Amino acid sequence: MDVNAVQIILVFLVTFVAAIDQFDFLESLYQPIVTGAIIGAILGDVNTGLIVGGTYQLMTIGNMPIGGAQPPNAVIGGIMAAIFACTLDMDPDMAVATAIPFALLGQYGVTLFFTLRAPLLEFFRSAAEKADTKAITKWTIISEIILGLIFAVIVTLFFIGGLAVGQQIVDAIPAWLNTGLSQAGNMMKFVGFAILLKIMMNRDMWGFFFMGFGLALIASNIEAIAGPALLILTLIGFGIAFWDFQQQTELKGAFDGGDFSDGI
Repeated sequence: MDVNAVQIILVFLVTFVAAIDQFDFLESLYQPIVTGAIIGAILGDVNTGLIVGGTYQLMTIGNMPIGGAQPPNAVIGGIMAAIFACTLDMDPDMAVATAIPFALLGQYGVTLFFTLRAPLLEFFRSAAEKADTKAITKWTIISEIILGLIFAVIVTLFFIGGLAVGQQIVDAIPAWLNTGLSQAGNMMKFVGFAILLKIMMNRDMWGFFFMGFGLALIASNIEAIAGPALLILTLIGFGIAFWDFQQQTELKGAFDGGDFSDGI
């Protein structure tokens, strides 16, 4: 697939904004399911971008930084996966697996950013001591620009220089390795969800998990509701969660004193 200058600039801007959002805006614009759809739209294939983004999202759903340790970066990995799928006609699962090295490179990019920003903390400290809000704003903007540029430059360089080479590599991949990469990418989303369950699950939640799993099996095998099955299950889950919230709120209010004017 041939790309033009406008597409390159738009990919650069999307990566720039997503990188900043991951650490500072916190509006979830950096999530692969969002960036995948946007990159797909830029490259003319929203459907593939959304599928790849959703697949990558499941893989990373349980990843989180612990202390100074950073997981493979979701911004670079998700965007590169969408680029591979949309420009090289890769299978979505294979594109996710192929993007992992780029996600690891993004991990190093985060470490580099934190290293470069460390000396700037003294400028922030000095400005704060003087209550100089303009200086704080200035150094914040400089810091965000450094962050965005690191990620945007990495993605853009691979986007421009990697397509020609990337197509040759894809064509040279033997069938058995192609199948292996696809299966590995397909398995990663389950690993990501398992990591999330390991963090979140307690014995009070297992009943809801098995109930949801059973409903998913039932819904996916009934042709009439198989299409909107995810939406149906989401509404059921929300209804149960809302009911549980109401019950917990009422129980809490019952033991907070209440009105004893009637002797009860």
